Amino acid sequence: MSGDALSHDPAELRRRIDTTKAHPARVYDVFLGGKDNYPVDRAAAAAALSANPRGYLDVRHNRDFMRRAVNTLAKEDGIRQFLDIGTGLPTAENVHQIAQRIIPDSRVVYVDNDPVVLAHARALLTSGPEGVTDYIDADFKNPAQILEQAAKIIDFDQPIALCLVAILHFVEDEEAYPIVRGLIDALPSGSRLVLSHLTEDLNPENIRAVQRTYTERGFTFVLRSRAEVERFFTDSGLELAEPGVVPAHHWHPDDAAPVPEQPEAEYLATLDAIDKVRYHDINDVTDADINVYAALGRKA
Repeated sequence: MSGDALSHDPAELRRRIDTTKAHPARVYDVFLGGKDNYPVDRAAAAAALSANPRGYLDVRHNRDFMRRAVNTLAKEDGIRQFLDIGTGLPTAENVHQIAQRIIPDSRVVYVDNDPVVLAHARALLTSGPEGVTDYIDADFKNPAQILEQAAKIIDFDQPIALCLVAILHFVEDEEAYPIVRGLIDALPSGSRLVLSHLTEDLNPENIRAVQRTYTERGFTFVLRSRAEVERFFTDSGLELAEPGVVPAHHWHPDDAAPVPEQPEAEYLATLDAIDKVRYHDINDVTDADINVYAALGRKA
């Protein structure tokens, strides 16, 4: 592990954390049942849940797509290097835990720019003894810094899986497409792009209501069509893997999502709606629930 990302002064970290404004990584953490968030993040999550009561399925199925994609890349394609940008807060399971269970010497570099994620990054650096993990405190909009730092851990002469999971809908077109293209250009032949993205193609009324709750809180929130999501692959010269760009729950759904362990009914009854989300079984999903496209592409 590199110590660079963890050498920040705790006082400086506290100064960087803005608890008056919701942050996407922390709102995502709320939906995943995490504890590393603030009242403003819970309020944003609660507003989104009120606008779309089954909207937690987008978050949970997005995460489960990532699990299946990493499993597929490690198990079937032998990919042993992962660059995960927009990592978010540590949760079960992180990319390195999935990959290293299959290929113990896998190397994983996480990237995020939220100081709360940085403060908890040690949980992302618990690599198995044969593998390596690292964390880069950097913004997606600074790809040169990301690539420079990642090259200290990852071998850019060997295939790399670039994971852009639920990050691009927070970036406007004029930055999103060129940055993705630049990142892909830096990767060697045989590399993969793992991508998920919110859309209004599938259930527009629900997701537009959620979009309003986020934009009212100052988030950039870009809902892209299937063609616009495909463009991230075609602009970069990638070959889309089967089944192409599809709703997240339809991307190789052969492996059912794990069911959370259930608490006592009496305890469950004391929780509010947002805290109950972590215990829901997401295998009851229907097409009317999902607003996330998922896809995987390969660089020739």
